[in-house]
Amino acid sequence: MKFLDLCKVYIRSGSGGNGCVSFRREKFIEYGGPDGGDGGRGGSVWAEAVDGLNTLIDFRYQQHWFAQNGQAGKGQNRTGADGDDILLRVPVGTEILEEDEETVVADLTELGQRVQLAKGGNGGWGNLRFKTATNQAPRNANPGQDGVERTLWLRLKLIADVGLLGLPNAGKSTFLAATSNARPKIADYPFTTLHPNLGVVSVDNTEFVVADIPGLIEGAHEGRGLGDIFLGHVERSAVLLHLVDGTSGSLIEDYQTICNELDAYGAGLSDKPRVTVLNKIDALDAEEREFLKEELEAVGAENVMLMSGASGEGVTEVLRALRPHVEARRAADRPADPEEDGTWQP
Repeated sequence: MKFLDLCKVYIRSGSGGNGCVSFRREKFIEYGGPDGGDGGRGGSVWAEAVDGLNTLIDFRYQQHWFAQNGQAGKGQNRTGADGDDILLRVPVGTEILEEDEETVVADLTELGQRVQLAKGGNGGWGNLRFKTATNQAPRNANPGQDGVERTLWLRLKLIADVGLLGLPNAGKSTFLAATSNARPKIADYPFTTLHPNLGVVSVDNTEFVVADIPGLIEGAHEGRGLGDIFLGHVERSAVLLHLVDGTSGSLIEDYQTICNELDAYGAGLSDKPRVTVLNKIDALDAEEREFLKEELEAVGAENVMLMSGASGEGVTEVLRALRPHVEARRAADRPADPEEDGTWQP
C-alpha cells in the first residue's frame, strides 16, 4: 500500500428539503386547510479516527465527499426524509486543516474520536406551520437551508512513542529491524527509506512504538533532499532517538546538522527529550569509541550512548534509556483516578 500523509478533500453537507404547500381535499370534511409537511434535514459530513489505517491513500483517489440532500415535505403533513450522513474514516493521528493549511479544524489523536466537519441544512417549514387564526390558508413555505461546502487538508502525523532521527545511512532502519518485526529497506546507499516506518519494540515487559523517518540532510527545512516533510511524524513522540554514524569522517558536523534542522523546523522538536547514540561501534576499537563519545559530549550532546544495530551491542541499554521517557509521557496522558486525588465522594 502506498504511503500518503497529506491530501486535499472537498466536502459538502446536504441541503435541507423544501417545505410543502398543500391543502386538504377530503370527502365529507367540511373545512379543509393547510397540511403541507416540513422538508427533511440534509446529511452532515463527519470524520472519525478508526483502527487499521496508517495512510491517507484512500483520499487520493476519492477527493469529493458529498452528503445526501433532505427530501421535500409532502401533503398530509408528511415530513421529507432526512439525508444520509457521510463519514470520512481516517487513521489515528490525522490533523484536519483549513484550506490555508495552517488553521487546525480538528486533531484526531484517539481511536474512535469523531468530529463534525459540515452540518447538514435544516429542512424548510411547510405551510401548515404558518397557519394562524388570521391566516388560515397560508400559501407559502420555507425553502430548505443550503448545505456547507468546505475545502480541507488532511495531514497524517503517526502516533509513535519514539522518533528516530539521523542523517541518511546513520543506521535507523537497521536499528528498527533489529528491535522489532518491522522490515524496512536496508542498503548501503543514502535515502533507502522513502517513507516512515513503524515498529513495536519490547524491553523489560514494556512495549512502545518507534517511528523511522527518511534521513535529514543540511538544508532540509528549505526543501533539500526529501525535505523536512516527514518530521511531523515525530512531533507526537515522547522522546527522540538521535543516531550518529560513528564511521563518518564528519561526526560533529553530522550531529550539528540534525540539531540545526530541528531548530529550523520548530514545533517544539528541539525541546523534546533526546537520547544521543553513537552507532556502528562494531567498526571502532575501544580507543576510538571513547574519543568520539567525548567529541560529541564536548559539542553539547548529553550522556552519549554506544550501540551497534548490526551486531546488537548496546541495543538493550538504549531501549532501557528510552523507556522512562515513554512511561513518563503515558503517565502524564493517563486520566486521573478520582480515588487517588481524594476528590471521590460516595
